[in-house]
Amino acid sequence: MKKTELFEIIANGENSSVEFKRDGIRPEQLAREVVGMANSRGGMILLGVEDNGTIGGITRPNLEEWVMDTVFGRYVHPLIIPHYQEVVFDGERRVAVITLVAGTAKPYVLRYKDREEIYIRMGSTTRLATREQVLRLFGSGGLLHTETLPVSGSKIKHLDMVRLENYLRDILGEPALPASEEEWMERLDGLGFLTMDALEQQVCTIAGMVVFGMNPRRFLPQAGLRVMVFDADDKQYQAVLDVVINGPMVGRWNFAEGKTLIDEGIIEKFIHTIEPFIAVEADQIEPETFRREKHRLYPVEALRETVLNALAHRDWTRSVDIEITRYNDRLEVISPGALPNSMDVEKMKAGRRTPRNPLILEVLRDYGYVDARGMGVRLKVIPLVRQFSGRDPVFEATEDYLKTVIFAGSAPEDGNSLSRRDVGKTSGKRLKDVGKEREYPTSGQEEVSGKGGNVGKALEKILAAIRQRNSITIPELAALVGVTERSIERNLQKLRQQGLLKRVGGRKQGYWEIIDS
Repeated sequence: MKKTELFEIIANGENSSVEFKRDGIRPEQLAREVVGMANSRGGMILLGVEDNGTIGGITRPNLEEWVMDTVFGRYVHPLIIPHYQEVVFDGERRVAVITLVAGTAKPYVLRYKDREEIYIRMGSTTRLATREQVLRLFGSGGLLHTETLPVSGSKIKHLDMVRLENYLRDILGEPALPASEEEWMERLDGLGFLTMDALEQQVCTIAGMVVFGMNPRRFLPQAGLRVMVFDADDKQYQAVLDVVINGPMVGRWNFAEGKTLIDEGIIEKFIHTIEPFIAVEADQIEPETFRREKHRLYPVEALRETVLNALAHRDWTRSVDIEITRYNDRLEVISPGALPNSMDVEKMKAGRRTPRNPLILEVLRDYGYVDARGMGVRLKVIPLVRQFSGRDPVFEATEDYLKTVIFAGSAPEDGNSLSRRDVGKTSGKRLKDVGKEREYPTSGQEEVSGKGGNVGKALEKILAAIRQRNSITIPELAALVGVTERSIERNLQKLRQQGLLKRVGGRKQGYWEIIDS
């Protein structure tokens, strides 16, 4: 570090990542500052600087050895290795700069007088962590999964036993279900859905309650999703929609003939709730289906993946809702809690996996809600949003939340497309109501005139997407083109009938092959 850089840091004063101390400080006092910073975002301690910024310099002999062996070696646990540097002023005065990164083995503790104390940095002060803060530190360090904590007042009767039977029999494939309440309790305790509370009573865990609870918000007010819609660029007093979605996280499925949804879970309820506000309806009625085509303004698969990530990875020590808010030009998903451990936005975008709630995540994987690879942000959210709107999603991570911003796509291409502001105001309206001076493409533009003939714009997009990735799915095509999945299926059938496209292999493992004329 150069002297000019150090002068600038001292001139700016103490803050959440900078602390001034005399070198005459006692080892346990310095260790407390170290622990507070390591449990927060890291920082820098300057030895030889007064609280008012006066540079007194250091006088302690063998200061580096004392810092490393005494302060860090005896008082700070687990072990942290800092960066130590001395900067010389005026040829005599020296300032010791101790630099710490945010710890990855939280919580760090001060061991002193047969006690272990946990500190955190709050502004320019270091203080003892509260109970809730200690829980978050244990969770961020991977030493405690809050999803396994007991839910006070709950019992096995508050779980949806029909869904649990569906899970054990049809999802996990167990040959025989528990035959009595005692056997059910033993099985659910083994799965992590029940546990013993402080009074030695068997109660639901957070994971059991949010995944299979019939009314989770009765016991956990932060369960479920809060969905809001504003026809504006920011929140206003009057919302178009403001609802809370409650209920079990997973759906109930029938596997007798394929996989058919019998009863919706949270994610299915969310999609149905938000659908009218992320699409516009065409003026013309399709003669084949007697329905109006919908043009989606957001890729549904990307929204679904983002909300699933929020449900799977939220911090349950935070007593606030997951919020999904649609504005004129964007949709925001706010998941409570900081990113766990050493995770940051760039690592998340690269596909690194650090699950905060592995039990909940494992159940969602069992049902097929999330990919077993855990690469949803990298493989689904980012590319789908980029293809749909031309802009990457924005991720904002703070100590309190992770916010994902997904921008709206354009209206149907007609040479006079809507602006994002106009698009945001079309939610739930027909296209003719958006602007009467505009004309929109009808289903006639999707026709194929024969092998090697002219292809409509929607079909051109489908063929272009297949050329880019021949394993693309129907939901991904629907999100990319901006039409319904049924419309995609109909247009794929047209392409096949005209000899322009064929399917190789099955629905899951197969791929598309374009037949060039």
